[in-house]
Amino acid sequence: MISVNKIWDTIEAEQQRYNNLELNEMKDYKKFYIYSIIAHSTAIEGSTLTEKDTLLLFDEGIVVKGKSIFEHLMNLDLKGAYEYAVSEAREKTKITPDFLKQLNSLVMKNTGGIHNMAIGTFDSSKGDYRLCGVTAGIGGKSYMDYKKVPDNVIRLCEEINKRLDSKSLKEAYNLSFDAHFNLATIHPWVDGNGRTSRLLMNYIQFYQNIVPTKIYKEDKGEYIKALEESRETKTTAPFRIFMANQHLKTLHRAINNYKKGQKQANGLALLF
Repeated sequence: MISVNKIWDTIEAEQQRYNNLELNEMKDYKKFYIYSIIAHSTAIEGSTLTEKDTLLLFDEGIVVKGKSIFEHLMNLDLKGAYEYAVSEAREKTKITPDFLKQLNSLVMKNTGGIHNMAIGTFDSSKGDYRLCGVTAGIGGKSYMDYKKVPDNVIRLCEEINKRLDSKSLKEAYNLSFDAHFNLATIHPWVDGNGRTSRLLMNYIQFYQNIVPTKIYKEDKGEYIKALEESRETKTTAPFRIFMANQHLKTLHRAINNYKKGQKQANGLALLF
């Protein structure tokens, strides 16, 4: 992992290399890139669909044998949420509590449902805030009291919108990382918080027209550790440095995969 002192110089250099390749001008590149983001995001939540499985599901409607309907619905719902986010980013839609509820309702469209609690009923497929406590896994720490969620979401939206037109690359990415961290920490919903928080991060990046960050499923442990360390130290620094390195990994892989593909294409010959 590159240190905080060097990471942004390295990212800016890699960003220039990425831009020079004009990958976004290639047919369907953006679409497949988002498919990959979705596959990794749902895998972090337990889906076993691979990137190839996800492509077949989205473009061919092929269900993968031996894998649950729940996993397929999770991926399809997140696809719909990303399509909505991309469309709203083009319109420069500001971030409000209702907007965040809409994102979560799309994330949970077919896997959420009605929850009956002593104090009332809420529907996790509609983006309703939770009316109960939640914890981070078995023996994990409890998240914020549900009664504090609405006010904290309002504050979060206000802070994001103040910085939404950040000028520098570093400021733009750090805003997206901070928004991700804070929404996940508020944990407004009974389910789908991780996917919605990662989608919010990507939405800010779509809004800023910068390369969206992918969190790799194989780095789930480090990802959770960075979230926990930032919560314990009450500073976003540990999460920011993890995410900056994760974004650098995204750029490295995109560049290397393109070069590998070009090399393979140039080596092809006619076969009879």
